[in-house]
Amino acid sequence: MSPHVDDLEMPSEEFKGTNGLDGIRNGSYSDHHDNHTFYDDAMRPLSATAGVNSYLEQTHPEEMHDLVCVGFGPASLAIAVALHDFLEQSKAPAELSSLRGRSPKVVFLEKQKQFAWHAGMLLPGAKMQITFLKDMASLRNPRSEFTFINYLFKHDRLVQFTNLDTFLPQRIEYEDYMRWCAQHFDNVVEYAQEGLEVLPEKSDRNSAQIDSFVVKSRDTGTGEVTARRARHVVIAVGGRPSFPKAFPANHPRVIHSSQYTSAVPNVLKETLYPYSVAVVGAGQSAAEIFDTIHSQYPNSKTRLLIRGSALRPSDDSPFVNEIFNPSSVDDVYHQSPELRATALAADRATNYGVVRLTLLEKIYSTLYTQRIRLGPEEEKWPHRILSHRNVNQVEDSPVIPGGVRLHMSNRSGDFQCNACNVDDEVLDVDLVLVASGYSRDAHEGLLRGAQWLKPAHDEDKWTVQRNYRVKFTEGRVSNDAGVWLQGCCENTHGVSYNTLLVTDFFEWQHEFNFVIA
Repeated sequence: MSPHVDDLEMPSEEFKGTNGLDGIRNGSYSDHHDNHTFYDDAMRPLSATAGVNSYLEQTHPEEMHDLVCVGFGPASLAIAVALHDFLEQSKAPAELSSLRGRSPKVVFLEKQKQFAWHAGMLLPGAKMQITFLKDMASLRNPRSEFTFINYLFKHDRLVQFTNLDTFLPQRIEYEDYMRWCAQHFDNVVEYAQEGLEVLPEKSDRNSAQIDSFVVKSRDTGTGEVTARRARHVVIAVGGRPSFPKAFPANHPRVIHSSQYTSAVPNVLKETLYPYSVAVVGAGQSAAEIFDTIHSQYPNSKTRLLIRGSALRPSDDSPFVNEIFNPSSVDDVYHQSPELRATALAADRATNYGVVRLTLLEKIYSTLYTQRIRLGPEEEKWPHRILSHRNVNQVEDSPVIPGGVRLHMSNRSGDFQCNACNVDDEVLDVDLVLVASGYSRDAHEGLLRGAQWLKPAHDEDKWTVQRNYRVKFTEGRVSNDAGVWLQGCCENTHGVSYNTLLVTDFFEWQHEFNFVIA
């Protein structure tokens, strides 16, 4: 979902205070959109085609849009659902003066060829970490057509799901639920569109304020660039895979966890071959991969490398879990920066570098079974957790053809090698899987052409208001225009930054103000 912004070109001076569409060719307009459904390695269910039946209508690219969303992941999908529900319930086009009786002109731009959510981590049996009630609609409007319960009902699985006695559906089912929701909006989603830039403009050159934005995107298949104008823009492109400095980002045998299901079968092609695999990380993704590999490759040897002394459980206890309540964002946002930083550090155990207890217990049971079968000498075990390890260097392996050699520091206290030192433990493997998280700064590149509107005191990074609206220099941007950020506001809104969205687009600020959970 994240656009590549490394190769963005700086906009020319003509974009400042002028119509940013000058010199940009508009893309073609199509009256037909295909429904996008697909299988992923025979693991993903094929959701029943929903068809286009939302209250949102297709808009010609050359028209002024009320809203353009860059990215169509869960955040933007929730916006689409909330817009549909609002229009359905209130007959908003007739009631809102800003629309003058018409439907809002909205489009969602998505880099992927179809809707997909963490497709590379749809591992067999993997479950959600949050309750299904925090879906696209339930906490905002339990009567919405787009609740997870209605999805189950429409697919004739509601009764059977209740027999599971769980609030945590399998990840493949929840991803299918979101694709089912997304199919309702195929007429307002442009897939294979990579966001490039969001540029401020003045519709009237004599105006004193910026009153709209130009959103440039590129067709990932043809390379054609399209420019759309909008009063309001939401940037919700998600995170980009992040690698620690020691790891090369383009090595064919060093793969980010987000690409597991798509990349690993192309590297480890023989199921029964005794591959050697290293997994780096101590969070949920690393643990899931470590737990999965030996079931998919029964003769493999796997090593989970963690910096700490042990895998640790995530804190999902009820009082701590209240940090994800919609009301908690107000408290976090209005705290002093010092208090907020302290709170964020304390809250990391809910989401970062931690593993759900049920999975920890499963992994521990696997290791214990090895102790029964192979004895207490862990060096003989095919699957091991190596604690207190930090990878310092990665190079091609001299002993495994096409493989990788990891140079590690070992602070465990039991590293004994008379010929080496504590900073040079070596591990040769066929494949390295790095579960090191994501960077969430793609908006900085997308807004590069708006730097001249950044407030003087915000020289480093863009900041946002409580409602996620980007802060521009006061008075330079009209109140009827703006840019909103989603999925990158943890420093100001807390760890629930990607579970909440307060929207007040257009001139709807009093009538159209809701929370998406």
